[in-house]
Amino acid sequence: MRFDYLLVGGGLQSALLVLALRARRPAARIALVERDARLGGNHTWSFHEGDVGSEALAWLEPLVEHRWPSYDVAFPGRRRRLEIGYSSLTSPRLDAVVRGALTAAPGSELCLGAPAVEIGSDRVVLGDGRVIEGTLVVDARGPEKAPPTTGRGYQKFLGLEVRLRGASTLTHPIIMDANVPQHEGLRFVYTLPLAPDRVLIEDTYYSDSPALDRDTLRARVHAYADEKRLHVGEVLREETGVLPVPWTSERASFTEGPLRAGYAGGFFHPTTGYSLPVAVRLAARLAAVAPEKAKGAAAALRAEHDRQARFCRLLNWLLFRAYPPEQRFHVLERFYRLPEATIRRFYALELTMADRARLLLGRPPAGLSLRAAFSRWQAA
Repeated sequence: MRFDYLLVGGGLQSALLVLALRARRPAARIALVERDARLGGNHTWSFHEGDVGSEALAWLEPLVEHRWPSYDVAFPGRRRRLEIGYSSLTSPRLDAVVRGALTAAPGSELCLGAPAVEIGSDRVVLGDGRVIEGTLVVDARGPEKAPPTTGRGYQKFLGLEVRLRGASTLTHPIIMDANVPQHEGLRFVYTLPLAPDRVLIEDTYYSDSPALDRDTLRARVHAYADEKRLHVGEVLREETGVLPVPWTSERASFTEGPLRAGYAGGFFHPTTGYSLPVAVRLAARLAAVAPEKAKGAAAALRAEHDRQARFCRLLNWLLFRAYPPEQRFHVLERFYRLPEATIRRFYALELTMADRARLLLGRPPAGLSLRAAFSRWQAA
């Protein structure tokens, strides 16, 4: 059997594409190939109010598990509550919703426990020898399949979802608490109150190295919880990630081979690592056209994306090359003094020229050294 859409990788991008296709093209025949026994891996994805348009939000809605009306950030010189809605979804919800959507789709198939050993423009060869054909093949296998770049740092984290021994007083996410010792570069702690007695705490770094010392990071998460009087009763889940923070870009080909999507195709926020808003846009764009025209639609979206991403890559270069690692937190501290509308547009990758001027002009954050950045550039 030949499918209209053959999706490789059962993560966020493929899940969103399934839901967009079911909403826009209910007769489409979809095959989804995933090497693991379930979809979505072990992740939490979040997005800000305004990141997703109302039409896409209609089919994204079943995945949303948690919502908050605002969130906090904290730095040594500033604490702020932003009145911008924040939402999160989790791997178990994604797995359940997408399984249901594919089950209800005539002529569609879910292939779990099936690693892809060869991916072409119209077929995929699985580890057991099976060959599946499709009009459009989409390779969305995640950050580890993203093309390497010569200029990049890393956003890496370890998070523990914990059940507390009692109810906490947390009512809003703290998406950035930099009032912690700075190790390996910019460090902050990210906290999501999932229930009165259940919290996700992530220790996050903007580092020059992708190495994760899990034992050290676990200990730091527990130390932070103790300091904040979040008394851990048990650890329910551990989540880790290493995401690229590039300041150069690789050209993507949309003419040969499969369509590379998600991180593999460069469809993510270059500075924050947030992937959901861009993944939603790509899913909506592909679902709006016939599978034969999907590569052209993806190429057009990538060109639009790059017009915003280019500026973000400049910011990444400044963050990693013009500031000593222990001074990088000053950049984000200054950023969160900006108007809420500018902050929202930054996360949504919808910056205006005025927003860009606000980000670059004015008194620079402490620690800026263009001389040091130039020296690093010469050394490289």
